[in-house]
Amino acid sequence: MSNQQTCSGCGFTHQCICHRIPSTESQTHVVLLTHENELSRDTNTGKLLQQSLEQCESFVWQRKMPPTELITLLEDGTRQPFLLFPSNESVECQQAVLNRANGREPLFIILDGTWQEAKKMLNKSPWLQSIPQVHLDIASESSYTLRRNQDSGHLCTCEVGVELLKALGEKEPARMINDYYQHYLKVFQADKSGHALK
Repeated sequence: MSNQQTCSGCGFTHQCICHRIPSTESQTHVVLLTHENELSRDTNTGKLLQQSLEQCESFVWQRKMPPTELITLLEDGTRQPFLLFPSNESVECQQAVLNRANGREPLFIILDGTWQEAKKMLNKSPWLQSIPQVHLDIASESSYTLRRNQDSGHLCTCEVGVELLKALGEKEPARMINDYYQHYLKVFQADKSGHALK
């Protein structure tokens, strides 16, 4: 790839890694609700989850107007939505699915933004506040290094998706997406330094 051209798929200038994007099928349906600021950030990892996981949809959050298609999904009586957001009200993910799904298909919503933006999205969206909140019991530390001043204990969007799949017993899709994510981190650092990963 020439030094002047940026790949429209992976966003890298010095080497394209589109051929490394896994195509994973899963029983887990995920929705990314993406803060508008994330759309212009090359450090966003929600796009990696969406590229890799066929059962992942993405909608842009706007304060005054909930995405119509997402509201339709939430009102579908065959689905049980869960908001993946650790809080005093949240229940451990697997336990929530056992207790609440009642034969309906779980639909997991991940807020795709910084931790501050995610809290703002929730606080300013009454329609989100009515969705049962769930959390993941995670022991591993984040390997995300693309942004400064990251709070310890917080995972990036792609890592949240990987941990969700693991928690629900989907270890192979989780492994494939995590392998791609780890490779992406290395290539990102090299590309920003002006060269391909050696």
